[in-house]
Amino acid sequence: MILHHISDWDNAYANGVNIPGGDRWPAAWVGPAQAYRDGALAAGRAKIGIAYGDGERNQLDLFLPEGEARGLVVFVHGGFWHRLDRSFWSHLAKGSVDSGYAVAMPSYTLCPDIRIAGITAEVGKAIEKAAGMIGGPIFLTGHSAGGHLVSRMVSATSPLSQAVRERIRHVVSISGVHDLRPMLRTAMNEVLKIDDAEATSESPALLPPMAGARITCWVGAGERAEFIRQNALLANIWTGLGAETASIEEPDRHHFNVIDGLADAGHPLTRTLLGA
Repeated sequence: MILHHISDWDNAYANGVNIPGGDRWPAAWVGPAQAYRDGALAAGRAKIGIAYGDGERNQLDLFLPEGEARGLVVFVHGGFWHRLDRSFWSHLAKGSVDSGYAVAMPSYTLCPDIRIAGITAEVGKAIEKAAGMIGGPIFLTGHSAGGHLVSRMVSATSPLSQAVRERIRHVVSISGVHDLRPMLRTAMNEVLKIDDAEATSESPALLPPMAGARITCWVGAGERAEFIRQNALLANIWTGLGAETASIEEPDRHHFNVIDGLADAGHPLTRTLLGA
């Protein structure tokens, strides 16, 4: 019998030091993101820095397809709720834009200037803003902390209005952290300041899904064991609570390159998100 036990919670959630060449990221995303953003702006198919709230970081970028959009995709970035912003990920809009969808990418206030519950509320406002600009069905995706945040949008305590909830067709949480309780044991919680009450109220895995929720939990097969466990966890629990779920481990992918498929309209990740 093998009994599993985690003694080093910081290492369990540490990605860069456990991936060969992991120190390349997030800098490796900067060039492709800037190039895509510049090209979209030059083509008149991007709107940058749209305000959705009063906070300094309450802005989103919107990337547009040729012709009328078939619907809206929203990508929410990661960074363990206390790092990075939307500018690192612009190139990941390409797969959905090439498929005919508009893509919104919001930034949000970072911990410790806000609690995670506050980030949830801000992401809800960003989605509402984008939904008011683009009609049709809505698809949500996010990476790591962003995976947590898009999953929260389809929990029973979602901050979204009923009208927007009814437009959501699918959520893909990529390497999402769906149970926040392990974060209480990490050094980063000195910044996040999660307590027991917030871990319970903000963990999708501890909440029921909203009616009609449809979610795919997607992770790299080469990721840390905790991300693979967190991935399967939400799909497993929400299946038993009435949601439509799937859990996928993409071969030969780690925490940083598992999102690359979003830049390709033909990749299984983009096709799964859009139901193609």
